[in-house]
Amino acid sequence: MALTLEQKQKVVAEVSEVAANAYSAVAADYHGLEVAQLTALREQAREKGVVLKVVKNTLAKRAFEGTDFECMSDKMVGPLLLAFSTEDLGSAARVIHEFAKENKALETKLVSVGGELFGPEELERVAKLPTRDEALSILMATMKAPVTKLARTMKEVPGKFVRTVAAVKDAKEAA
Repeated sequence: MALTLEQKQKVVAEVSEVAANAYSAVAADYHGLEVAQLTALREQAREKGVVLKVVKNTLAKRAFEGTDFECMSDKMVGPLLLAFSTEDLGSAARVIHEFAKENKALETKLVSVGGELFGPEELERVAKLPTRDEALSILMATMKAPVTKLARTMKEVPGKFVRTVAAVKDAKEAA
């Protein structure tokens, strides 16, 4: 059943709002997946803060106008599932990548991050990007390392002095 003009406008507005707030997007060909598999994918996506949309390409192209994902418009062909990362850069790529390992019918077509379009070969690289919490912990460990090393070095000077004095004492007692 065809959508009315009002329904199409609603779909475009909805997708446009999601795209405006998303960090990255992945377009994948879902042709060949069963309903149960798509339901499982939607559940995984919901848990990770990823928004999945199945929209006609012409409507998606209109929704992408004025967003970072406008670069995807020219390459959208065939039935596509759109996954948007709303929490961190790589969450949509992680969900699609993990699901595609088990379900070969899901084939990645496009990956877009920060207004740049990448091919499907970049999906794994984007999926390996750290989450916000992981990035903060890496940053904090990097910032803490020099201070920790300085503290160890400063502590080692009196420790070495005490060991030297103890060794001299032991040597004099032995003699």
